[in-house]
Formats: sequence, structure tokens, C-alpha cells
Amino acid sequence: MNDVLAAALHRAAAHQRRFETRFAAYFDSLTAPAAGGTLDAPPHGRFPARALALVRELSLRGGKRLRVALLHEAAALVTDRPVPGLDAAALGIELLHTHGLIHDDLIDGSPERRGGPSTHQAYREEFPDRPDTALALTVLAGDLAAFLAVRVLLTGDLPPDRALAMAAVTADAGADAVNGQLLDLERDFPPEPDTAFLHTVTEYKSTRYSVLAPLRLGLLAAGADPAPHEAELRAYATALGTANQLHDDWLDLFGDPAALGKPLGTDLRSGRRSYLVRALLAAADPAELRTLHAALGTPDHDQDALAPVRRIARAHGIDRALQEQAARHAHRAATLAAAWHERWRPEAAAFFTHLPAWSTTRDH
Repeated sequence: MNDVLAAALHRAAAHQRRFETRFAAYFDSLTAPAAGGTLDAPPHGRFPARALALVRELSLRGGKRLRVALLHEAAALVTDRPVPGLDAAALGIELLHTHGLIHDDLIDGSPERRGGPSTHQAYREEFPDRPDTALALTVLAGDLAAFLAVRVLLTGDLPPDRALAMAAVTADAGADAVNGQLLDLERDFPPEPDTAFLHTVTEYKSTRYSVLAPLRLGLLAAGADPAPHEAELRAYATALGTANQLHDDWLDLFGDPAALGKPLGTDLRSGRRSYLVRALLAAADPAELRTLHAALGTPDHDQDALAPVRRIARAHGIDRALQEQAARHAHRAATLAAAWHERWRPEAAAFFTHLPAWSTTRDH
């Protein structure tokens, strides 16, 4: 790892540490009667408090907090002074991420997330004889996280016009992510999706809220208008987001489940036509296709059954091809950010230039 990349990761880690403390304090404020901005919780019933507790638990259970680092570094592109509103923006974008994780795990039937039970799994264990109730409560917990994501920006100390602009970015990112999830479901229906379709899923389901929205929010919080830079921000976000997704697909079959905090092969078992699964189906011979179809869409397929799938992927060079594709997109993102040194603060521009290299080498 070169010194500049190490410095960028050190900056990201510092943002993460500060945010973890702030995130826990935010949830404390929602339930502390004396705290300003406390939620008006219902005086009766235990379901609302349990939903908030599960949102908190999943939110604080870990994650890379890449969105938080992107927010702070986007603001640092234009100023080295403290920026009011960054904490609220970070809380909002991570709450939106929690919303996505809760619904994504429900849709995929994933029992684990971040080394613990998914929200749906937690509810299933609490209501083993009432699966419809567990499902409904999971949806509502995810909805709660989404509304909190916008609320935190509108109830803070930001000037009203800036708060509205930042809340609009968060709301737009949430709508894009829902459209991406809809496309994510559609791609598993015939005909087999082409690469352009998969890129569109990635763009809407993750890139716009994980990369583009933090860039916009950071600039807005710092008092800069992102509109004149929209084309290049989108291009950077798309390149970095695609590199991230390609690497995520690779990790889903070849990663370390302990580092990932969930079992391997979730895409395969759920029948999801990811970049990796699509490449496998396109390259396999008839005998290999029988092996793949035995695992495809089979939720109870155990981890040992993934070994033949890995052998097929390696035999056709799919593992290397996926890594090479991710590296190409990461290189494009780095090249785009390199041009930012000419007009924005060099230290922050260096962060965006070197971040893509990490995105294709991480283990979680």
C-alpha cells in the first residue's frame, strides 16, 4: 500500500470513528425525554420501541461508513473549516443505508447481516408462528429508518434553504434506491439481463445513494453548489460504484465470510443475476450448467456446495475477469478525480483519487 493511499484510508478511519460516537448519541437522543428533537413515541405498545431498537442495533453493528467519509471529503474539497450540517447529512445517509439493508435482507431472505441476525430474522425468531407479522414489522422498521433519514436534516440547526436542499438530495437518493431494487427484482426474470441492464441496476440501487448523494451533500453542507459539477460527479460516482459492485460480486463467492459478516453465495442462492452469476451462466457447458442450476435459487444450499461453483468460475477465468473489470472502473474513477486537483483542495482531491484502488482490494 502506498503512502498516499494509506493516508486516505487513515482519514476515512478517522471519519468513521467520530461518526460511530455521533450515531450512538443520535439514537440516545431519540429516546431521551430531555433531549431536543426527541421522537414523539406512542405512549402505549411495545412494537414501536422494538422497531426503533432493531433499527439502532443494525445501524450501529458496523459497516465501512464509506458514505460518511465521502461526505466529509466532499466538503473538504472546498473548505478546511468545520462544516455545520455534515453530522446531520451523515446520519441521514447512514439511516437511508439501514433502510436499504433491512428491505434488501427481507427481499433476499438473508438471515445474517454484519455478523448478526438480519432484522427480518430477528422478527421471525420473535414471532415463529406468525410469519406475516414478522414480514410486516420488518417492512415498517425499514420505513422508519427511511423517514428518520430525512427527518434528521429537517430538524437540525441548518438554515432552512440548505436543510431543504439536503433533504431533497436524501429523498431523491432513497427514491432512486427503491427504483434500483425494483430493477434488481426484474433482472431475475427472463430474458437474461445484459451488461447494460446490470449497470443500470447498480447505478440506481447503490451508486446514487452510496456515492453521488454523499458528494452532493458534502458540497451543499460546505455552501457550494454541486450543479455546475454534476456531470463529473456523476461520472466519478458511476465508475466508483460499478467498481464497488463488481468487487462485491467477487467477494460473494470468493471472500471471507467472517470478514463479510454473512455467508458466501447469497446471490447464487437467491437466484440473483449478479455480474458474477450472469458470467457463470454464459460461460458454463451443459454439465456445469446443471451444477449451477442446482445451486441457483436454492436458499438452503450449504457453503460446501459452493466449492464446485468456485471451480467452474476459476476454470473459465471468471474470477480474474471480474477483478480486472472492477480495476478498470476504479482506474477511470481515479483518473476523473485526478483532474480535481486543479481547482479543489489537493488533500481532499487526493482522497478521491486514491479511494478507488482500495475499493477493489478490500475484504468486506
